Amino acid sequence: MPSLLVVHAVDQPGGAELALLRAAPLLIDRGWRITMTGPTGRRPPGAHDGIVWRQQAVGGLGRGRGAAALLAYGAFRALAAQHDVAYLNGTVPARLLPALGDGVLAGAALRGLRARGRGDGAGTGPVDVRTVVHVHDMVDRVPRFWGAADALLADSQACAAPVAAALRREVAVTGCPVDLDPPHVAPPWTPDGRPIVAFVGRIEPRKGPLDLITAAEAVRVAVPNARVVVVGDDTYDADPRYARQVDRRADVARVERWPWQAGGPGLLRHVDVLVVPSDREPFGTIAAEALAVGVPVVAGAVDGLVEVVRDGVTGRLVPPHDPLSLAHGIIWALQNGPLLREECRDAARRWSLEAVTDRIEAALRGVATISPSGRGTAPPARHAAAGEGDA
Repeated sequence: MPSLLVVHAVDQPGGAELALLRAAPLLIDRGWRITMTGPTGRRPPGAHDGIVWRQQAVGGLGRGRGAAALLAYGAFRALAAQHDVAYLNGTVPARLLPALGDGVLAGAALRGLRARGRGDGAGTGPVDVRTVVHVHDMVDRVPRFWGAADALLADSQACAAPVAAALRREVAVTGCPVDLDPPHVAPPWTPDGRPIVAFVGRIEPRKGPLDLITAAEAVRVAVPNARVVVVGDDTYDADPRYARQVDRRADVARVERWPWQAGGPGLLRHVDVLVVPSDREPFGTIAAEALAVGVPVVAGAVDGLVEVVRDGVTGRLVPPHDPLSLAHGIIWALQNGPLLREECRDAARRWSLEAVTDRIEAALRGVATISPSGRGTAPPARHAAAGEGDA
């Protein structure tokens, strides 16, 4: 039975963690033994009972805190040595990759641990484990040591491109898993037969909900009975001032404001057009979830959203921070939405849980796979043990 170690950056699951948590039951059914870690080792609610949970520090979140990951090298080497594959789920866990090699940083960290009586007995040579680094973000800086991973994954081609260019390596695109038939949930608003144009997501500048609020009046000029709703909160306290501005402007523009709702994919069944006016988006899971239930998407023509939404087929792509173009796209989607439903559902099948899990497992086993675009990728090559580079 092959064994898999997955290192997460946080204990409270976000998109990156949820993707692996959803794929885990399928991998277990396929014969994998799985250990997952977080900074405290607490098991997230709803995690599969077959997953073993362990604590593994990653050096803390935020820029400039990566050096603290050195103190976690010894524990990580010992844990990784017990598995066939070590899956570093994100750029923060990727800080641990040099620990598996025999470079200067790994050796110095281990010697320091032994000097303090905390040696782990894993030795100073390379650890014999297959390594996978999964990039979930748009990155501006690519550490050279990522090139030592046996497989590199990314959520979209937009995420993969800078990594592939910097390392001159192939980066496999997985996409993010979506439920093609999510459970039904009741909307917070009272349905009245009028079309619903919705934003569903975090209330922060990058996501652009204020652009939809600005576009609302132009939408109602063309479609007078349209209801515009904004659903979500400033979950991570990213910009409280912006969140307050959204609330004030929504009230003036007669845009309905609702807090974050559980069961977001099911909520989208009650939406006629989803609006994703982001100016930066590695993938766009909410857009793919909308397509899965036959809802067209009007999105910013940026990053991974360009790969999720097919302009004129499953929605419209518009320039970011352009409320007038956004309004035109919404009007088009309202007028054509019923004709797009089957195309939307067909497009979402690329990101079914089974399809994404297949692509992840291909990286775990080192075999060829098919990207969401339908193009094949070569088997990831086994690379030399990780050194430091830009650690």
